[in-house]
Amino acid sequence: MVNTTTKTIELADGRTITIETGKLAKQADGSVVVRMGETMLLATVVSAQEAGEDVDFMPLSVDYREKFSAAGRFPGGFLKREGRPSDEEILVARLVDRALRPLFPEDYHAETAMMISLISANKEDLPDALAGLAASAAIAVSDIPFETPISEVRVARVNGEFIINPTRSQLEKADIDIMVGASFDNIMMVEGEMNEVSEEEMLEAIKFAHEEIKKHCKIQEELTAELGIVKREYCHENNDEELREKVKADLYGKCYDFAKQQIANKHERMAGFDAIRDEYIETYKEANAENAEIDIELHEKLIKKYFHDVEKEAMRRMILDDKIRLDGRKTDEIRPIWGEVDYLPGAHGSAIFTRGETQSLTSVTLGTKMDEKIIDNVTVQGKEKFLLHYNFPPFCVGEPRTPRGVSRREIGHGNLAHRALKRMIPDDFPYIVRVVSDILESNGSSSMATVCAGTMGMMDAAIKMKNPVSGIAMGLITDKDSDKYAILSDILGDEDHLGDMDFKVTGTVNGITATQMDIKVDGLPYEVLSQALTQAKEGRMHILGKILEVIPEPRADYKPNVPRIETIEIPKDTIGAVIGPGGKIIQAIQEETETVIVIEEVDDMGKVQISGAGIDAIEAAKKRIKAIIAVPEVGEIYKGKVKSVVSFGAFVEIIPGKDGLLHVSEMAWERVESPEDVVKEGDEIEVKLIGVDEKTGKLKLSRRALLPKPEGYVERPPRTDRPQRRDGGGRRDDRRGGDRRDFRRDNDRRDQQRPPRRDN
Repeated sequence: MVNTTTKTIELADGRTITIETGKLAKQADGSVVVRMGETMLLATVVSAQEAGEDVDFMPLSVDYREKFSAAGRFPGGFLKREGRPSDEEILVARLVDRALRPLFPEDYHAETAMMISLISANKEDLPDALAGLAASAAIAVSDIPFETPISEVRVARVNGEFIINPTRSQLEKADIDIMVGASFDNIMMVEGEMNEVSEEEMLEAIKFAHEEIKKHCKIQEELTAELGIVKREYCHENNDEELREKVKADLYGKCYDFAKQQIANKHERMAGFDAIRDEYIETYKEANAENAEIDIELHEKLIKKYFHDVEKEAMRRMILDDKIRLDGRKTDEIRPIWGEVDYLPGAHGSAIFTRGETQSLTSVTLGTKMDEKIIDNVTVQGKEKFLLHYNFPPFCVGEPRTPRGVSRREIGHGNLAHRALKRMIPDDFPYIVRVVSDILESNGSSSMATVCAGTMGMMDAAIKMKNPVSGIAMGLITDKDSDKYAILSDILGDEDHLGDMDFKVTGTVNGITATQMDIKVDGLPYEVLSQALTQAKEGRMHILGKILEVIPEPRADYKPNVPRIETIEIPKDTIGAVIGPGGKIIQAIQEETETVIVIEEVDDMGKVQISGAGIDAIEAAKKRIKAIIAVPEVGEIYKGKVKSVVSFGAFVEIIPGKDGLLHVSEMAWERVESPEDVVKEGDEIEVKLIGVDEKTGKLKLSRRALLPKPEGYVERPPRTDRPQRRDGGGRRDDRRGGDRRDFRRDNDRRDQQRPPRRDN
């Protein structure tokens, strides 16, 4: 029997979101179906009863998949089945993961798998805005420990009005598009893009989202209470509180003093802390070697764990109490920056951006329409003109391994930089742009280094950006026992790991273009967020100034190795003539002019994009195309090519694809006995268009009209007393009536009527 429980959330515009449980996937620890309109998500969660041996973290896996059958479509490819997750699916999974992970208990280490599947879809309702709610609701109806329900919503601003979970059509008109994840009390995650908006406008959008999320959290609490859910008991850690206190008492002072040395080099600083820990462990082993009551191996593991807590506390207190950061900077100070452009001679644009120990080498490639990225997802199909790829090789952090494919982290960081820059590409820019950022060193905020290097590289590639973009990563250190806090500009990797917030902001002189925020503490006031945004703006402007010192404006022209592109418009009804039967004409033009030509129909016009190595090749292709679409005008003189010679004249191609008849009588002033006496197939001659047949549209040409008329020439009138005459088609008429074919036909008929001959 099915025992279904359903809860409904009312949106301001009359739409509803339903949460249903008890019907599907009942062997999972928790499962729900979340529905808005025709869009439905199935979320399931399963968590192991026990933690793995020596696991001291939360092994959470979040997977989001879109099934093509949800939209009544077949997957592409040879196998016709879903394969590895797309970049878009990975990005949705990351959004959910970032909101959920901080809310599992710190001492809960059981392997947990969250799976979210799009099982029904239409093209208007966006499923990613429902994924966070579905995941949290699945946990809410399970016995898995979780601190508080959360939800995620998308906020868009269209014509000055904020909208929760906008449709795809509404989103296309929005100047703000952000995803916000939060609990009833706290913002957990923010990610999105904007069209150069102010800090105040972004904060207003976050607040608007939070008010909606509070309703979602309340509904989940009601669902949990109605089902009578009791969370499981667990014990995943073995702790020794006496040893914890001893490690803190023995090592806190050493860690604090070492942190105050302000060592800027990351590896030296890490090695110094490791040396303190390892020396203490060796001393502890020697002191307790004969103590049978102590499990030395277990205590070694616990010492490492407790030392990490001591190290974290020492660095946090140094920043809070002394306003000193690990590398000696002030809280709002940016690390030294240097950059360089045109570093890679083979690229269309390139840049090096180095900030402290974080470095990006970025290349820019300009391509043609043939290089567009084709998007074929379940609910989205189209093309992408701006691509950004972010690579994080292991050597950039000193790890001795080689990469095995693209990581989810690389996809996420690349997407943030993509969002930051894409709105600054000129609307009429003809090229397809690919930006590739290779991180060569990393110590904090490599995604923001990608944004800065991307700006420099695109300006080096002569892209006339609307405005250059810079980015900065902000951090936060708070004191849970007081109202002390410190906002940090341009955070280090350690400050990100040990801090309470990672807030990345990108923008121009006019406003914010993208943001990504992860908050790890409860109860962060909006006043702190506002201060962080203000401090981030100051940092962004400082970094932007450094960028403009290296390259103040885009190059005046493209580099010699950039393919040149021109776009022309042709009438819609001439597209077929330019392409030709089976693409014969356009292929010939491309081959003969060494160009690449792409034609597409836009707004009842044909847009023809021509790309080639130089302007001469493009001009040659344009000339050919314009000749094809040209309308022949009576009285105009054309240089044509003789395509064929017949008994009554010759057919001459005056423009590509358009032939006219040069009758034998129009070849010369004097009598021409045979057309081949005047022209031969393949000859190029000048002719004049003297008429167009009104019924057939056939063109009538004359060579005679371009020749001087002989002196005393008198036009002879046509004779009518001849027994036979030759007409324009070469057919002979007989004075007795009819033509010779009629006589042959009559003779054949008479032969059929005669009786057969009798053989003797």
